[in-house]
Amino acid sequence: MADDKIKGPASYFPSIEKTYGRPISEWKALVRKHGPAKHMELVAMLKTEHGMGHGHANAIVAHTLAEDSRG
Repeated sequence: MADDKIKGPASYFPSIEKTYGRPISEWKALVRKHGPAKHMELVAMLKTEHGMGHGHANAIVAHTLAEDSRG
């Protein structure tokens, strides 16, 4: 039986959208707009400017940077 459960940073996405009321695409665009910057600088921006929790901010940044590094 295959395990189709979403893993990694994307597993946070439904909760992030529900909690903060914006689609993930908007959060990713915001991270990209503030780049280039270090991972933790982007996490800090989401936390301080948008009131996001650390885990949620880290998940968005990690997923966005991973997507961008794949080209």
